[in-house]
Amino acid sequence: MSALSPVSIQQLGDTVISVLGEKVKNLKIAFGELTVTVAAADYLSAALLLRDSAGCNFEQLVDLCGLDYSEYKDGQYDGLRYCVASHLLSVSLNQRVRLKVFCADDDFPVVGSLNDIWNSANWFEREAFDLFGIVFEGHNDLRRILTDYGFIGHPFRKDFPTTGHVEMRYDPEQKRVIYQPVTIEPREITPRVIREDNYGGRN
Repeated sequence: MSALSPVSIQQLGDTVISVLGEKVKNLKIAFGELTVTVAAADYLSAALLLRDSAGCNFEQLVDLCGLDYSEYKDGQYDGLRYCVASHLLSVSLNQRVRLKVFCADDDFPVVGSLNDIWNSANWFEREAFDLFGIVFEGHNDLRRILTDYGFIGHPFRKDFPTTGHVEMRYDPEQKRVIYQPVTIEPREITPRVIREDNYGGRN
């Protein structure tokens, strides 16, 4: 599909504003893409309007992901921490929009589930739950999808340690998988540098 021209993007932005009305908290056009942000309370109703309204017709949800803004702008950001971004596609009108919503509570991030609107949201929402700890209210099978069931924490959160908290391994004596504290020793790795006078055939 060809990208929409800047004029078409602006027209789509006007259409989205007319369809969503006061539900629009922010609308931004950047790099040829349209992003609309709504409040958590308006998230599901806005999604339905974007799917069903003339001029929008976003029949498909092609992606959904979580975001952690805690280190955004090098710590200068002071808004809500967790966000969900959904990427919607209208096949019939050849247009796209990104729908964003911020979770109202940083300590317990919750938004509604889009699974009943676009069933492709199922595994995407499970991934965002697994990696960011965002709860999707109304999802009928919200469980981890990438990490194992005994995993502790949410590894895509900015405050999650890069080495993790625990590791698992098979114990031949107990004949089962066990969990134990991470045993990786922190170390500084210096890259190997090759210095040759005639490297690559040069003098």
